[in-house]
Amino acid sequence: MKALQISRNVGRFGAARILSAVSSSGATRLGPLELRTIDDPVSPGNGWHRVRTRLSGICGSDLSLVDGHASTYFEHWVSFPFVPGHEVVGELADGDEAGTRVVLEPVLGHAARGVDLPFDGACPADGNDYAHLATTSPQGVEPAIQTGFCCSTGGGWAPWFWAHESQLHRISNDVAAFPDERAVLVEPFAGGIHAALLTATVRSEGHAPVVAVLGAGTMGLAAVAGLRRYVPGVRIIVGARYPHQRQLAREFGADVVVDAAELDRAVRREVGCHMIGDPESGLLSGGADATIDAVGSSESIADCLRITRPRGRVVLLGMPADVALDLTGLWHREVELKGAYTYGTETLSDGTRAATFDLAIDTVSAVRAEQLVNATYRLDDHVDAIAHAANAGRRGAVKIAFDLRTQQEPA
Repeated sequence: MKALQISRNVGRFGAARILSAVSSSGATRLGPLELRTIDDPVSPGNGWHRVRTRLSGICGSDLSLVDGHASTYFEHWVSFPFVPGHEVVGELADGDEAGTRVVLEPVLGHAARGVDLPFDGACPADGNDYAHLATTSPQGVEPAIQTGFCCSTGGGWAPWFWAHESQLHRISNDVAAFPDERAVLVEPFAGGIHAALLTATVRSEGHAPVVAVLGAGTMGLAAVAGLRRYVPGVRIIVGARYPHQRQLAREFGADVVVDAAELDRAVRREVGCHMIGDPESGLLSGGADATIDAVGSSESIADCLRITRPRGRVVLLGMPADVALDLTGLWHREVELKGAYTYGTETLSDGTRAATFDLAIDTVSAVRAEQLVNATYRLDDHVDAIAHAANAGRRGAVKIAFDLRTQQEPA
């Protein structure tokens, strides 16, 4: 079948890294991503389903791979060559349920690996030991953190791929009631909701809890929606770079929305603290109870540290790679730096437990998340698609996806 595939090619990764500073299109053309005719992936065995791709999103981790900026940390957590695509709505292509629409929970967890769950009812990303992700499973599934990074399963940037039963969430076949453009956002919304819930345990002092969100791309907006729905009484302050992002942040439930450069002032006004040092870049004497960094750069992490109160929490929702950071403030203020990567089983404010994906399926409907999908492309047009995704904010867009609904190949 014809699919987009990334191969381990040091020269191509290097060329993409250099060219990405000048041209995202040039980086894509000369980088490690190629549109190729590949062999069909072999079924891993019982419990696996063939899934036809309908829509598959392009996310920040995909872009970092294509432009050669992905961290070498993941070298042993992927298996080359692989077909990207982990934000997926598709349909089952085999058995009695053929034609049923599904959303993919991409983590290749314990059940998919044929090993014992960490606890009864565990979601794919649950557990405190990742050995199963870095080893070949008894069924022959190669190491990988997720579908979309695994040579054995395929991924969403292809007409079809293999998914384990534990990864699949069945949704209504009524496309009018639950559009594909909404369904393809369930996975990133699950990530944003997980980050939002990581702020819920940070106690406020004498006021409603204040959470600042820096960045309002897909993940930042998902975090805003998660905060509003699942963190009771929270005050949400958002710093966003572009006007359309600020408008969407308001629609999704933010209380205060400002330009990203004004976020420190907005937090200061909200909590009534002082500015220490330079008015343009100084440290707040207090600050937000928690801050969600949905950008993932050295500068954004530093900004979040200086606007988070002593003994507060910074949640890293963006995907940093190599960062240069002065951690003196982290030490002095006893701020907690918390990573937020995927999702799993959450504990809500009332003590009940829920799968993040179930919360996300409800949330994408509540906010009509399909409005975030601004353009879709065929695989043949991947250079334009990647360029659009890489410059989404500047072009007034949020989410770009590949559309395979009209280019299916026989299963």
